[in-house]
Amino acid sequence: MRTLARIRSAATAASAALVIVLAVPGPAHAATTITQDSLAPTSASPGISTTATLKVHSTSCTTVQQLGIAVRDSAGRNFDFPNSLSNVTICPSGFTYTSGARTFLAGTYTEFGYYLDSTGYHNLSSQSLTVAPPSGAPSNPAQGKTLTFDEEFNQPIAYGTRWIRTTTSAYQYGNHNPNDDKLDWLQQSAVNVAGGVATFTAQPGSHTLENGKRAWDTGLLTTEGSSEGFQVRTNDYIETRVQMPSGLGAWPALWSWRNGDTEVDKYEYHPDNPNLLELTNHIKNSQDYYTDAAGVAPGDWVVIGLVYGASSVDWYVNGVKVFSDNTGVGTSFSAYLILNLSVDAGTYHPAPQNTTPITSAADYVRVYR
Repeated sequence: MRTLARIRSAATAASAALVIVLAVPGPAHAATTITQDSLAPTSASPGISTTATLKVHSTSCTTVQQLGIAVRDSAGRNFDFPNSLSNVTICPSGFTYTSGARTFLAGTYTEFGYYLDSTGYHNLSSQSLTVAPPSGAPSNPAQGKTLTFDEEFNQPIAYGTRWIRTTTSAYQYGNHNPNDDKLDWLQQSAVNVAGGVATFTAQPGSHTLENGKRAWDTGLLTTEGSSEGFQVRTNDYIETRVQMPSGLGAWPALWSWRNGDTEVDKYEYHPDNPNLLELTNHIKNSQDYYTDAAGVAPGDWVVIGLVYGASSVDWYVNGVKVFSDNTGVGTSFSAYLILNLSVDAGTYHPAPQNTTPITSAADYVRVYR
């Protein structure tokens, strides 16, 4: 009996050892799909700040690393709407994103929503964005010209190739210029690019100027000395979109310079005159103090354009011509560009009232020829 029991026990064990558990596959999980439901606008006016709105939904809730609205011109150049979103959760109920504002010159562009996930960038449905002046509006100053210089600040600044940041012949000592009522001391780290915008930051530094005043470290970009060596010329149209600073002592400007006799100030701004832009042609000693309480104020983004006409320099603010000096720059004008944030020393405008850093920003600089 014990022998038989052992045989049966061994047989049972052998049978158990032969049992194979087969895994039965469950239902497959479909990949999450993100769909663009709508994208607006499809039209805009040249030089007028425009935002865009993108509506999307997904087949199941998912988080993407970035969501934005891309814009390309006919040559494939990047004119994306700013302020894309990070770490966005999109669900079947939908998600609506509104971009930051930007301006466009007249033309036809391609716009589309996009998102970034762990597998890379994905483009959504594309459509045309038509930028044209309203019926009866004055002609665009860039019309008939070709874009010859285009700095969108979408990539790291091309120092050495396109821009120089630590010295200019416009400053008496190269990197500082106290005799022009400036506290500036140029520093490489004072200009930073992010989100398609260059931000200039000025703050108290460690240097003492020749007049005994404490210098402020600040930023400047110039094409002078770069390998590209770009210069604006007679009949060029230049346009920029800049943000007005709020801190007293801030003195942002975009201007031309070469050998001291080609200075044309596309604009200068001082927050103690919060609604005023200084527009100056130093070649022929003409100037206008343009005031616009609705369109120029601390924190505002303003589009400023200028035509270097031989017999008249014409200034445009937010797409409208605001001043013609009827003197011009002559037929042989050429000069380098300077984009900077200076700091007032206090003679003509208040110096900074404390040590709080001050900033200004630029969205783009474009020249048409």
